[in-house]
Amino acid sequence: MGITYGYARVSTTEQNLDRQLVQLREVVTDERYIITDKASGKSFERKGFNTLIGTDNTTPLLREGDLLVIVSLDRLGRNYTEMRQMWEYITVTLKADIKVLDMPLLDTSNSGDNIDRRFIADLVLQILSYTAEKERENTRKRQRQGLDVMPIDENGKRYSKKTGNPIGRPKAEYPEKWESVYTDWKEGKIKAVEAMAELGLKKNTFYKLVKEWENKEES
Repeated sequence: MGITYGYARVSTTEQNLDRQLVQLREVVTDERYIITDKASGKSFERKGFNTLIGTDNTTPLLREGDLLVIVSLDRLGRNYTEMRQMWEYITVTLKADIKVLDMPLLDTSNSGDNIDRRFIADLVLQILSYTAEKERENTRKRQRQGLDVMPIDENGKRYSKKTGNPIGRPKAEYPEKWESVYTDWKEGKIKAVEAMAELGLKKNTFYKLVKEWENKEES
């Protein structure tokens, strides 16, 4: 019998992990084996998660025969391609199992040597991940289409016909290089002060945009 680990994640420090922890504690008997992150699911560069899977300089906690339990698939990640690769890395390379509590079919710990059961779990993962990714793409597309048909006022801002109020964020709110600089900062490649200098933002404005950006990713 291997070790049963639990993994819980929320996207921002303002969000809490309580709901996930309650469910994980029903499966993971030792609190020391519950790993948490408060980080975006857009990337797998997360401190807690990296302790489970290892890095170039550290040995993974997960070993052959261990079980990783998560409450729902989106707690593992939000990028379809990377999530599929991570699933394979954990189950094939590390030879550990994964169990998703709200999706019983996604439970490789019941598969053993049964190729059919493992195939079903992998297939369901691919379908769900692909569907989630497509839905996010479609949502962004619909939002963009909705904005495109809105009228523009004399200041060049789109506004709602119903309320007459400007909608969306002003273009200047997110600097042009925001996403790349934000990603470098989240991955620890640059410090916050360097990110602020690169973007030309004051501290309060920088962290305000970080909060809004991460809340948008979580929704």
